[in-house]
Formats: sequence, C-alpha cells, structure tokens
Amino acid sequence: MTTAITPVGLTPAPVTRKLPPTSTLVRKREDDEIPDPSSPSKRHRVTFDSDVEVRIVEKWEKSPAVIQESVRRALQNRATGDSTGYDKVKAIYAPGKDKQDEASPTTVKNHTAALLSNVSMLNKSCADLVHAVLGSDWLGRSEDYVHLFVQLLANLVSAQGLFLPEVLRMLVENITACTAHSYRNIGTLWLIRGAAPPSQCHSGTLSNILRSELYARTHKALHYLLHIVPSACRILLSILTNLFPHQTDSTRAHIVYVHNLLRIAEYAPVLQTDVLALITERLVKIDLQVQEDLEDLTEDAEEGVVQQIPRAQFDLDNLLDDQDDSEEDSETDEDMDEGILRTKDITKAVDKMDCILDLLFTYYNQKASAPSANIQVNVFDVLLGQFQTIILPTHRSRHTQFLLFHFIQQSPAHIDIFVGMCAQTSFDKKRPAMVRQAAAAYLASFVARGAHVSPDIVREVWDYISTELKRLHRETEPGCRGPDLQRYSTYYSLVQALLYIFCFRWRDLESGSDDDFEDDELPSIYGEERQWRSGVKESLQLNIFSKLNPLKVCSPAIVTEFARITHHFRVIYVYHLLETNKRIRLSHYSGPSSYTQLNRETALTARKDEDHQHLDEYFPFDPYHLPRTKHWIEGDYREWAGIPGLDDEEVAGSDSGGEDAENDDVEEGTETEASKE
Repeated sequence: MTTAITPVGLTPAPVTRKLPPTSTLVRKREDDEIPDPSSPSKRHRVTFDSDVEVRIVEKWEKSPAVIQESVRRALQNRATGDSTGYDKVKAIYAPGKDKQDEASPTTVKNHTAALLSNVSMLNKSCADLVHAVLGSDWLGRSEDYVHLFVQLLANLVSAQGLFLPEVLRMLVENITACTAHSYRNIGTLWLIRGAAPPSQCHSGTLSNILRSELYARTHKALHYLLHIVPSACRILLSILTNLFPHQTDSTRAHIVYVHNLLRIAEYAPVLQTDVLALITERLVKIDLQVQEDLEDLTEDAEEGVVQQIPRAQFDLDNLLDDQDDSEEDSETDEDMDEGILRTKDITKAVDKMDCILDLLFTYYNQKASAPSANIQVNVFDVLLGQFQTIILPTHRSRHTQFLLFHFIQQSPAHIDIFVGMCAQTSFDKKRPAMVRQAAAAYLASFVARGAHVSPDIVREVWDYISTELKRLHRETEPGCRGPDLQRYSTYYSLVQALLYIFCFRWRDLESGSDDDFEDDELPSIYGEERQWRSGVKESLQLNIFSKLNPLKVCSPAIVTEFARITHHFRVIYVYHLLETNKRIRLSHYSGPSSYTQLNRETALTARKDEDHQHLDEYFPFDPYHLPRTKHWIEGDYREWAGIPGLDDEEVAGSDSGGEDAENDDVEEGTETEASKE
C-alpha cells in the first residue's frame, strides 16, 4: 500500500466549504443597537402638560403659507370666472348648522390673515365675500384674532373705500342693545370629532365675554378706523342717526345706545357736538310725545304715572351686560284694560326719558367739573347751541331744557349770556312769531324760577322788556281797535312775561329790596305802603290799560294771580278791567275780516274762539317731577313762595270754611278781601 507523503515545508491547503447565500432582507444589527420592545405593554409611560392646548383633529390643518397661496389663487381665478376656490373661502366665514360644520379657529384665523395679505384683490366683485367676513363671529374670539380682524377692516377701507359704509354700519350695529352679529364664547379647547359644543365641555377653560367687553372691543375698532380714515366721521354720523332706537323701543335699548354714543363723543371730538345734538333731538321727541299723552289723562292719572316710575338709580354696568332686551313685565298686555295699558305705556316712556336725562346730566356734569376752563366753556356752548337749534323752535318741550337750566346757573356769566340771548331773540322781528313767543316764555320762566338769578338780573330783564313794550306800544296803539293775538302776538307774549316775573320776583322790584328783610318785617299794606322801583308801576299802567288790552289775551291763570298780588300790594287795581273784559269777545277783533265787519257769533263759536285767542300758559321751567333726575336741580330751582299777608290768611280762611280768594266775580273778590280786613 502506497502512502502519500507530504513534502516537508508545505502546509496542506484548507478545505473550502460552500455556505448558503445570506438573505438581503435581513439587516445586520449593530452592537450598540437596542431592540424594540416586542410587547406594547413594555412601552414607556408618557405624561402631558395640562396647560398645553389640546386639539383633536381628523386631518392636518394647512399651513398659513399654503392657505395664503390658495386664497390668492381663489381670488385670481374668480376674476376669470372660476368660483370654486372662492366659494370655499366664503364658506369658511359662513355659520354652520352645528359645531362640526364650522371651521376651526386656526383655520379662520389663517384665512383672515390670507385675506389681509391679499386685501387689494377684494374689489367690488368680491362684495359677497366681504359681506360674509363682516357678518362672521369675530367679537367673541381671542384678543389676537380681534386685533387681526381690525387690521383687516382698516386695510380694507383704506384700499377699497366702497366698503367703508358697510364696515361702519356693522360696527355700529354691534353697540346696540341687541347686536346684529351673534357671538360665541371661543375657548382654548376646540373639539371637532364627535365632541360637544364648548359650552357643554367639562375640560378646558372657556372665556365668558360680557356685552360690556364686546362694546369695548367695538369702540376700539371704531376709534382705530376713524384715526386711519378721518373722512369716515361724516358717514359714521349718518349711520348713528339711522340706527338710533325708535322712541317706542325699550328703555334698555335707548340707555345702551346713548351710553355708547357718549363714548364715541369722547374719542371722536369732531363728532361731539353732532352726537350730543342727536341725543337731545331724540330726547325732545320723546318729551313731546309724553306731553301729548299726558294731556289726554286726568289729573289723578297723571300723578299716578309719575308715582309708578322707579325711584332707584339704574345700575349701568348690569344693564349693559343684561342679555334680556324685553321689558320686565309679568302680565301680558292682553290681560290689561285699555286705560291701564295706556297708562303703563306712558309710564315706560316717562321712565325712558328720565333715564336718558340722567345719562346726560352725568356726562355734562363731568365736563362742567373738569379743571380745564376751555372744557367748561365748551359745555356751555354745546348746551346753548342745542337750545337755539333744537329746544327753542320746539313747542312745549317739558323736561329736556332743564339740562340748560342746571348748568347755566353754575356761572353768573353764563346766566347773563343766556338771558341776553333770550331777550334778543324775543325782540328780533326777523325771527318767526312762534320762536319770539317761545323766547319770551323761556326768558320769563328762567328769571322767575332760577334760584341763582340775582336781583340785578331781574331788574335788568324788567327794564329790557319794559323798554321794548314801550316801543311796541308806541307803534301799534294808534291803529289798534282792540285785542288781537294774531296781529300783536309778540307784544302780548312780552306782557305775559312781565306779569309772570312780577308774580315770582316782586321782592326784587321793590325799592331797597337788597336789604335783608324777612317777610314778616316788610311794610304792611295796612301801614306804610310798599315802595317800588322807578318805572315798575308806570310800565304796568301803560300796557294794561291800553287799547291792546293784554289782560284779555294773556293766560287767565296768570292774569288772576297777578290781579291778586297787585291788589294786595296796592300796585295797580285791575278787577274792574277784568269785569269789563268778560263782555268782550276776541273774535270781534281777530282775523283778516276784523277791519271790515264783525263776525256773527254763537255760543259755540265764541267758546272756540276764546280758547284759540288766549296766549298759552306754557312756561318751560315749571316744576320738575322726574324722580331719578330731580336731585340734579335741587338748589337751582325757586319754588313758589306764598304772598305774606295774603296766602297765609287764605289758608286760614279755607280751614274755617271761608270762600276761595280766586272768585271770578270782581265784587265777590273784593268782598272777600274786605272781610279779611
């Protein structure tokens, strides 16, 4: 057997084994690689910060850059006739049927930012999109969104002025008691997928925005727009006028709107005078309507209306945030009697007027109390301007003028200016007769009732009126056939003013009336006779006993009181003239035909003519009874003071069963006075 011998120094060749090929699907594991856990139960626990905003969404929201580009293309394609993308953008701002149909706050915010970037493309053809944006919920959202939205409004009206009226109207509608655009409480937790609305969610915090905050946000937006576009003031004033609540609207609607108008007057000085005039104009309309309604009521019913008005001051903050715009009535109108229902409506109107006046008194008082003299003078100028243009030409305004009555008496200089203006207006032949009569009534009523009107002013006014009456008497007496209100209305209104002033301020017309006498220390009519300033008796005698016969035309109530006082003080005796006047018919001297023939008179026509031929006994500063605002004029108002030696004896006589001193018959009245002696 032959054995193979390996040569010395040679190593046998290694045997090569053929291994199966390695699979390419298996990745070689590095030594430091940690294998994934094989079971989900071994995963690490993850905790979340409770302060982090959580949003559960079905799909990822587009980035702001993508939305901006899509909005740009949508607006661009709209111009070429493709409205697909445009309608999608418009749908973002449309209110959904439920919360799931609405876009998320982030989506709305990103689209608003995109519109801001492409605001120059929002031309007239995009009016429906602009309308949708303006009608969207923006006031109740977060502060940063409100800021973004206001920036969009500012850029929109700057780039496209045609949208300015619509933007301003939307903002003004949001300062009414019932906002035109609804709002929601947008919270920090926004749920889309199968979630309840935010008001029903228990997780997350929701912002509860009061109406007062919504009003504040609206005013901030308005202020900014007026700063960016100063020419918007005229348009805004027109919108404010058109949206002013109707006089039949609720008290709360008026209070909220007037309060917000006064805020606009603060940050828009150029509109201050017009805004305040607007409030006064609407207040006068309510005032007039109240007076017309009260005239249809009996005296007892009229007193009941005032007594039913709440005395307590209203809480403005709670009223602004109140969500209920309806009147507080538990009983339906159908269950009420027609008379009770009418009285109830009048009571509401009076309370409404009282509340508005309280707002204005508070506003003007803040201005009048300002340390700046310019602001104080401006308040007086505003009130005086409103008086000349609104109050004076309006017949029978009853309460609005007490704003002027109160604030004018805070300065002797203002009193002098107001008195001079009324006197000049009543003497001005170029003014309408109705305005001249009203000016005379305001002059007499202010001098008679103003507690801060000095005796010097009283005497000056008496001299002014007497001088003017002397001139008118000299011009009219030669051609006068008898009393005629139509021809000599200005003359009679000035005579009535003189009589009214004498009844209230006779103490200041005595010679030496500056001396501090008590009523019981004044000279008695049974001893030393009272002494009157030069011209007082002469002026009364010249006019009362003239052919013009003013006592036949002036208000019977004022004539009766004047006759009592002058007879008591032995100034002038007019009872015989009053008796003669009973047999005079004014219809004999009135009308265009009075110069040719006398009108045939029946009992019915005589009564009708007598009612129309007497001066109205309207004096604008008669007693003020509104409960909420009555305290504002306390200390400014002169109440009726009895005549010493006359009224006190009449009271005693009535208590013992004596006759009334104001008898119609002259002889009977004289006997009454004689019996008291």
